[in-house]
Amino acid sequence: MKKYNDESRQQVTPISKAWREDIRKAVDIMWKGGIILYPTDTIWGIGCDATNEDAVRRVYEIKQRIDSKALICLTDNDAKLPYYVKDVPPIAWDLLELSVKPLTLVLDQARNLAPNLLAEDGSVGIRITKEPFSKELCFRMRKMIVSTSANISGQPAPRCFDEISDTLKQSVDYICTSRRNERNPAASSVIRLRSNGEVCVIRQ
Repeated sequence: MKKYNDESRQQVTPISKAWREDIRKAVDIMWKGGIILYPTDTIWGIGCDATNEDAVRRVYEIKQRIDSKALICLTDNDAKLPYYVKDVPPIAWDLLELSVKPLTLVLDQARNLAPNLLAEDGSVGIRITKEPFSKELCFRMRKMIVSTSANISGQPAPRCFDEISDTLKQSVDYICTSRRNERNPAASSVIRLRSNGEVCVIRQ
């Protein structure tokens, strides 16, 4: 089994002082149970501590979404997967290694996460971010971070920061200042990996 080693962590791009301060504030808010808006490896997302049931409930309320639909989590290193998923299918490691664009894996038997974060069948969607800002944010948080699109349920997902509604911006506890001028890339690919070996491509 892979082991996570902080000393072996590699960054693609150096983190600026402004980014570090932004990340520090965002992490502080999430550790206190708060909700943030932040740039991810795909679109802007609503984030919180994925192990905090009350914080996750607030995210559903902000999105005006029922919790039976579940939420995606973001982390910085695939070696953390076994802590959150009881039995990671072997093919998951190959897919993560070969993926070129952001990839969300939906995996069975999730654990150590807020119960209301999971789907009704106990599965969870997890993405390993390679984008420098969100990767550092996850590393500093030391926990999975919720990563759901920054929009009200049923409305278009924002392609950039300026497309996020003022109502949603006013509903969170902290808005990251970094990467606001960028136009975010497309949504991730989504692949469902079941414990019985079944593989299903949900979104390419």
